[in-house]
Amino acid sequence: MGQEATSRPLFGVAAGRLESALPDDKPLYTDAEARAEADRCLYCVDAPCVKACPTSIDIPTFIKKIASGNVRGSARTIFDQNMLGYSCARVCPVEVLCAGACVYQEWHGPAIAIGRLQRYATETATRVGQPALFHPKTAKVQRSVALIGSGPASLACAASLALEGHRAVILEKRAVVGGLNSTGIAPYKLHVEDALHEAAWVAALGVEIRVGAGVGPAGIRGATLLSEYDAVFIGVGLGADSRLNIPGEDGAGVVGATAWIEAMKLAASGEPRSLGRVVIVGGGNTAIDMARECARLGAAEVTMVYRRELGDMSGYEHEREAAQLEGVRLIPRSVPVAFRRDPDGKLTGLSLARTDGGHPVAGTEQDIPCDLVGLAIGQAKVREIADELPGVTLDARGCVLVDAATYQTGNPKVYAGGDCVNGGKEVVNAVAAGRDAAHAMLRLWDTGTPNRGPRTSAAEASHG
Repeated sequence: MGQEATSRPLFGVAAGRLESALPDDKPLYTDAEARAEADRCLYCVDAPCVKACPTSIDIPTFIKKIASGNVRGSARTIFDQNMLGYSCARVCPVEVLCAGACVYQEWHGPAIAIGRLQRYATETATRVGQPALFHPKTAKVQRSVALIGSGPASLACAASLALEGHRAVILEKRAVVGGLNSTGIAPYKLHVEDALHEAAWVAALGVEIRVGAGVGPAGIRGATLLSEYDAVFIGVGLGADSRLNIPGEDGAGVVGATAWIEAMKLAASGEPRSLGRVVIVGGGNTAIDMARECARLGAAEVTMVYRRELGDMSGYEHEREAAQLEGVRLIPRSVPVAFRRDPDGKLTGLSLARTDGGHPVAGTEQDIPCDLVGLAIGQAKVREIADELPGVTLDARGCVLVDAATYQTGNPKVYAGGDCVNGGKEVVNAVAAGRDAAHAMLRLWDTGTPNRGPRTSAAEASHG
């Protein structure tokens, strides 16, 4: 199958990584804390929290089970809808999803801490030494599915297939599994070890994970996958960070934000180094994450530059406000026009121009000093996979086109979900897509009916 690969699902990550200096913002509840918080739940009949969850977890039921001391039953309720409930409990923006819909919000009281309760249940139930929560079935006719990429969408899809007795093989080109959960989540929400723990739990369901198994001309060819497997799932996420393409960009001191976050989470760093003065360009959640991480790691100054008004930023307001409380300075209505370097090529500053409608205004340039610039202005779409799999097409944004109901691409054997379809949303959206794609495969194999819906754009295909 192309390049040599290994089925070992987990590799040790380097010790002394920078992310290790960033502790957990919301530590695991004690038993008493969890019971006390669960007792606050009103078990609403209409359950607005459930409606706000992209995976439709029965939130009141899992909370009531915690209150009654049935923690394993609580975890089972969560996993019935979301097999990655462990990581989603930590990384979901609950403030704008389930907790944001809590009825306590209308009474101007604190919402139920749904994320922390979900973490308590799932972390307790998947702890080392605990018996398995699920027993995979034996399929009458076992099918096999190759899943490209080991991020949340693929893990959720593979878990759903394995529980029904089918063979799920995840192909990951890197040495570390977990996708965005391992390489891109803010450490104060989820450390790499926790993402690897969850991947190991999914593997224990019978999912095979191969690392060092890239798909493409230098690795496993798409034609091989289509001939050897009953279906293929694309869960590759997004590509490399986008560039500004302005003078002085090439050289040390200018990095893509996702690349910087990945290095901070995975690479051995020894003692935390001085970050100096940091500027992050962009207004999304990745930009805010990098800004907060730099501030917490002791950067001398952290500044975010955004081309429009602060209210136009795509990042969550509560995350932006948290960044400001941590000392991050925001410069709106500004756009970089050039990087400044000394004669030796060292980065010394960033030249900004004021904007009108997001566009630079000539004659308004001013320089701000900096030692590091992070670019969080978007990511390239991964087009190579589409070239490997005939019938897979992309929309104008470079995202994979799928059927709205089944996540099936133009090739009936190929499905896709997650960021490569929706352009970059939450982990829980990727989980929902992977789960629903697996269910569509199962329906097709059981009934011969694909239950198709309309072809959809990337934006329309995502949940929530």
